[in-house]
Amino acid sequence: MDEHDRPAGADVLVVQLDRLAVVGADGQAGHGSSGGSTIGGCPTRSGTIDGGETCITPAPRRPGPILGDRCRVPRCGGPDPAVAGVAGPPRRQSMSRSVIVSGARTPMGRLLGSLKDLSAADLGGVAIKAALDRAGISGDQVEYVIMGQVLQAGAGQNPARPAAVAAGIPMTVPSITVNKVCLSGLSAIAMADQLIRAGEFDIVVAGGQESMTNAPHLLPNSRTGTRYGDARLVDAMAHDGLSDTFDQVAMGALTEQANSRYDLTREEQDAFAAGSHQKAAAAGKDGIFAEAITPVLIPQRKGDPIEFRDDEGVRADTTVETLARLKPAFAADGTITAGTASQISDGACAVVVMSAAKAAELGLTPLAEIGAHGVVAGPDATLQSQPSRAVQRACEREGIAPADLDLVEFNEAFAAVAIVSTRELGIDPEKVNPNGGAIALGHPIGMSGARIVLDVALELGRRGGGVGAAALCGGGGQGDALILHVPART
Repeated sequence: MDEHDRPAGADVLVVQLDRLAVVGADGQAGHGSSGGSTIGGCPTRSGTIDGGETCITPAPRRPGPILGDRCRVPRCGGPDPAVAGVAGPPRRQSMSRSVIVSGARTPMGRLLGSLKDLSAADLGGVAIKAALDRAGISGDQVEYVIMGQVLQAGAGQNPARPAAVAAGIPMTVPSITVNKVCLSGLSAIAMADQLIRAGEFDIVVAGGQESMTNAPHLLPNSRTGTRYGDARLVDAMAHDGLSDTFDQVAMGALTEQANSRYDLTREEQDAFAAGSHQKAAAAGKDGIFAEAITPVLIPQRKGDPIEFRDDEGVRADTTVETLARLKPAFAADGTITAGTASQISDGACAVVVMSAAKAAELGLTPLAEIGAHGVVAGPDATLQSQPSRAVQRACEREGIAPADLDLVEFNEAFAAVAIVSTRELGIDPEKVNPNGGAIALGHPIGMSGARIVLDVALELGRRGGGVGAAALCGGGGQGDALILHVPART
């Protein structure tokens, strides 16, 4: 390789099958039994180069230790120098911190409510465009789009793609749709962070979108035919979104069955749900949600579009007494009612994630820095403990304790989930969901993870800074959490 093909001062990774060596900018191999050279402080394994086909590509300087006996130096993708990237530009500097610079969400519509005529991609396009506008960047600056969506039957190919294009992002920008059930929106943001830290991109749009109203009914076995008798329609919303994949029972029924493990009373769940509505109503009245919400224009058959700007599910008059009148929803002697479960809703949320260096280059003040991502699963399909376990995992990776958190947003899939997770972390309930949650606002399942991340960032900003966590449970017995840092404002 000619000197002019290699960035000045760059180390070069030389790979032959599973042997590797590092050649410094001076052309000297860095491997050897005496300890080897370092790439960004990372000791490399010793090896040899002894003829045969090799490929050469600039090796990014990656901080961090060896993992076991495996170095973090990336393996080469093949023996062809062109494939390895010699002909193209070197990879960006890796392990850059990532930040959220802006975000926006639609108001949440109730099932068959004001957003009923808009697809998930329509809603996603509204949220993405508003997030870009608030960041002051154009669609052609975006390098990748990641959107969560759970109910994809009948939604068309890769729904993140039309959402991005609807927001004014060029067709040349790739998109991916993520489905991790209720965890999808948060997982999309975590993926954006990971890609930026890996040096793949500098600007990524991430979030979630869902139109539960427009989930179709499915006709199983229709392609092979029904020989005799009635055909059965299956509700895609229930089957693909709200039923446990292992037992094929409603998530509410599964949660009801597990409540007996946690000594949960009907009264404390009713009290939590009433508080969710009351806090959300107060936040809406005080204009807190206006910082996140972008209005949606609803086309009308005649006349001008109607501007929809307020969450439809919040009921300010909800009390413990009104909730106590509701019948159990999943068992005759159960403790979960329609009032202590999240609402079926439509909506979308998007954030713009950047490398800290790119944000500084563009003169943007971040809303928050993204910290550790905690991911857990099992030991069974139950939900109550998944958010707390995910927060604990994220805190361990971040090097902090749950007590160090100034704010926690738990997605209120059920009051039981938020109550149990708060207990298990041992945190002050006053730190949890200060502006209400999904019981009052609604739970568009592909969107909610992104919504709570944005809520944590904005609320910490209103408080002058701090450390927070956003966490959810997910169908199949999983949990995700994300740590956010907002520096103190001066």
